[in-house]
Amino acid sequence: MLGNDSQLELFLSLFKHGKLLSYNKGEYIIRPGESPEYVFYIESGLVKAFNISKYGEENLLIIRKPHEIFPLIWAVTGQGRSIIYQALSPTTVYKVNREEFTKFLTSNTDVLYPFIDLIVKQYRIHSERILNLEYRSVRERLVSFILTMAMRFGKDCPEGVLINVPLKQQDIASSINATRETTSRELGVLERKGLITTTQGYITIIDKSALKKLL
Repeated sequence: MLGNDSQLELFLSLFKHGKLLSYNKGEYIIRPGESPEYVFYIESGLVKAFNISKYGEENLLIIRKPHEIFPLIWAVTGQGRSIIYQALSPTTVYKVNREEFTKFLTSNTDVLYPFIDLIVKQYRIHSERILNLEYRSVRERLVSFILTMAMRFGKDCPEGVLINVPLKQQDIASSINATRETTSRELGVLERKGLITTTQGYITIIDKSALKKLL
């Protein structure tokens, strides 16, 4: 980690002086076809980033969690992309305009260190997704996806490790380059093997070691 606590606090002070907004589950933060106008910092909740394929299906890109910012590429370059941001749970965010954001970065060089930390973490997430797609079988890609999500959202529970974020089968399928039907079938296989359970979109890992052996 490059930044220290005081540098991180300085970085966050920009957003804490911005406008605080609350969203219910399912509400759009950046709507379909809408260009970004602000840089957002997630105070609490979960934000799903996705686009729509030419077949009209949702393509999950990433799920943002507290203490992350979005849209990151637009915040840095000003280049917009057709990405939709939607609250996956009751969510609160701070927003500032991009001009204020970039001016703050250039005039306070100390905040560049925590910002670089943030960028590196996001780069790692996207790199892991690319590496995941190198697995040949859908089952391997699914297992890799589950383990990666557990690293980001895992929470210990009596049964094992709960991935504390709701995941639709279509979201999982788009992330591992598979059909929803195949994804559903492979999830069922892992459940029957006693490696995971799924309840209302939440996955619990029962046997993490056995899952890793499938890779």
